Amino acid sequence: MAQNKNALIRYRTIDRCLRNTGRRWTLADLVEACSDALYDLEGRDENIGTRTIQRDIEMMRSDKLGYEAPIEVYDRKYYRYSDPEYSISNRRLKEGEIDVLNRAIDLLRQFDEFDPLHEMAEVVGRLQDKVATAEKRRKIVDFDHNARLQGLGFMKTLYDMTASRTVVQIVYQSFKAHSSSLLLVHPHLLKEYNNRWFLICTRDNSGYLATLALDRMEAVEPRPDVAYRDNPALTDDYFNDVIGVTKHTRLSKDTVIFTARPGDADYIRTKPFHPYQRIAGRNSDGSTTFEIPDIIINPELCRLLVSFADGITVLSPASLAAEVMEAHRRASTLYTTSSYNQ
Repeated sequence: MAQNKNALIRYRTIDRCLRNTGRRWTLADLVEACSDALYDLEGRDENIGTRTIQRDIEMMRSDKLGYEAPIEVYDRKYYRYSDPEYSISNRRLKEGEIDVLNRAIDLLRQFDEFDPLHEMAEVVGRLQDKVATAEKRRKIVDFDHNARLQGLGFMKTLYDMTASRTVVQIVYQSFKAHSSSLLLVHPHLLKEYNNRWFLICTRDNSGYLATLALDRMEAVEPRPDVAYRDNPALTDDYFNDVIGVTKHTRLSKDTVIFTARPGDADYIRTKPFHPYQRIAGRNSDGSTTFEIPDIIINPELCRLLVSFADGITVLSPASLAAEVMEAHRRASTLYTTSSYNQ
């Protein structure tokens, strides 16, 4: 990697020299200029040989890097660009390169609605300017997102404060609370689930991890005057045993077993509820039995199972089966045959 970086420094230095038409450049001059550049930028006092610069010139002339630099020798000793307007930094993009960049832009533009990624938005804008063509293309990649989701306005502050490890003061009102509360938190992670964003943090008066929904935040203010405290509990595998974001000590963990009828089984097999999900058996009626080992039984899991209505039957644990059955029972009371036969 270091050698590649040094080569790029030399290419840029040679380019800068040859664009300076007010001076005549010998091979020795280019060697000296590259040596000075490496020392200034990398602190490396290298003895660059003339053969190295000659190879660099040949590489710049070739198509291997896409430069195809028009470097010529005149008076049998001096180097210059035959096109005085040429520079490796403003060369024209090839059609294949434009296609690749346009695909990358299609992907990066999906993040435009998130303020915290303002640096990315600037990069995307520059890429768009670079590859702009007369033909306007229809996008071919579209992610599921909701630009009207409440709380997105706080993303920039939360992103920056999490990255800089700065304590944040939040005015917060959960769905269950009658009024808002003032929370002092140590932010650790921004996590998305089901098109909602959450801040995983530590409350200042507690050592436990908390999950705060951005759409329940009313105000966010940095508090650099408070010492930031990390939480070692938030490891890379912290969410490996959970679906969604709800995880606390009051929730139990168990192995979930359920059957799915044929049509739903194909969907669940190709889009698993959890990475650890596996097929436990295929049944004579065409249904499939699935198993998710050691998963936390939280509201997100229950809602997911209920969302399949009669397509899923929970077998174990019994407490989860009862919860899903009760949810279906309550739902059935909302509908009566007479309501639709008027």
